[in-house]
Amino acid sequence: MFGKLFTRGAGDRAADAPARPAGRRPKKGVHEVQGLDDARVLALTAAARAGDWAALRQAAAPFDLDRDHRVLSEIADTEGVEEWIGGAVGNEADGTEGRATALLVSGARYISWGWQARTRAAASQVSQEQWRTFRERLTVAEEQLLRAAELRPEWIAPWRRLLMSGRGMSLGRPVGEARRDAALRRDPLDLETHLEWVTQLQTRWGGEPGEALAFARDAFARAPLGQRLGCVIAFAHIEDWVEAEGTDRLDRPAVRDELREAAECSVLHPGYERRPGWQYEFNLFAMALSLAGEGPTARRVFQALDGAYTRRPWDYLPDPAAQFARYQSRA
Repeated sequence: MFGKLFTRGAGDRAADAPARPAGRRPKKGVHEVQGLDDARVLALTAAARAGDWAALRQAAAPFDLDRDHRVLSEIADTEGVEEWIGGAVGNEADGTEGRATALLVSGARYISWGWQARTRAAASQVSQEQWRTFRERLTVAEEQLLRAAELRPEWIAPWRRLLMSGRGMSLGRPVGEARRDAALRRDPLDLETHLEWVTQLQTRWGGEPGEALAFARDAFARAPLGQRLGCVIAFAHIEDWVEAEGTDRLDRPAVRDELREAAECSVLHPGYERRPGWQYEFNLFAMALSLAGEGPTARRVFQALDGAYTRRPWDYLPDPAAQFARYQSRA
């Protein structure tokens, strides 16, 4: 059941309220979130699929691709971007802002494309050709993201993405720490940087047992009420559970108490801001609270989701959509 668990690959705000894509209704109370359930993001990825850089930049105007990490991920996961983004990267007439944005998008895409080549198979089952392609694509990503960081030194996104590429290339703990620190100097409360470092601290990536959860607890302790960093607690518990192949049970009173506090201080707090991709943050808590048996708090999270299911983190379980539906019905 848990054999696949160890092969997982890892400013301005939107001006208008997110628009739910028309015609998308939950089926049997559950629907998989597509394009962050935001019509503006679907327009963005449509431009990416069409290879229309001008349209993509126009569609990206409501967002801050440096801070809206999940919006950038939607572009990065769009098939075919690598086929045309080089033209935007080399367009000197686009100015510093345009070239930096193109480098950021391209670097993020090459990371996603690299993990696609490697697949989620166990390392022993990845062929030499897959490893070679993986490393080639991550090397391109590294070069482009470092150039983006040079052009826009205030940006956090290049450093957060460089954590991902560095982990894949096994560049080592000191390099990872330097990149983590560079990101957190720019935004000490950036959730995605913290989540990436929790992954890095897992033993399968060279960390020590207990390191990831200790890091998560320290981050949460420093977070203001209503801030998204509470999600790092849910993520760390799920990752530790995965690391132990499900033998480290979460249904213990201390874990339930910690998860309930983290949820109430973050996603369930009145001060919490629903940024693009907020459904993933709620799904983290939905899964962690469900595994821990914290029914009352899980119920509040599922009610807020109203059937909105994100494949991650549920894909750590077999038939993830069915698992979401099962726990939702129990909450």
